[in-house]
Amino acid sequence: MSRAIRNDVFPRGPVLWVGVAMLGLVALTVAPVGGLRSPEQSGAQAQAVRSFTAQDAGDGSVLIRDGRDGRAVFVMPPGEDGFMRGTLRGLARDRRLRGIGPEAPFLLTAWSDGRLTLDDPATGRRLDLLAFGQTNAEAFLRLLQRGENDK
Repeated sequence: MSRAIRNDVFPRGPVLWVGVAMLGLVALTVAPVGGLRSPEQSGAQAQAVRSFTAQDAGDGSVLIRDGRDGRAVFVMPPGEDGFMRGTLRGLARDRRLRGIGPEAPFLLTAWSDGRLTLDDPATGRRLDLLAFGQTNAEAFLRLLQRGENDK
């Protein structure tokens, strides 16, 4: 009887499909994708670049600082900006695993071909943010629109 109730609450088929979809998403974000041309290889030019660091605050917020002068440019309140928060935490985790500290800035670049990339020069990782959808990319695009951009 308990097995029948459990199957009604969590049917096996959809749960397996969700698991497969999540594994696919993880594979796409972690594994390098061969055959895709970088913006530089396709002849695209950087239109706007922002260097920044991210720092967790004690209250659960994340403070984004300009990579050149250290001034605060953006604060992510606790529980908001989930995609941006998760992406930055993933990159920070990669740094910690490699024994790299948080001091080196990330680079956010808007390209002439419409791409938006987030680079971690400390690890060599690059994320094409549009691969995660326009709405998620726009979360990072706000950083380029705050204050003066590097170029």
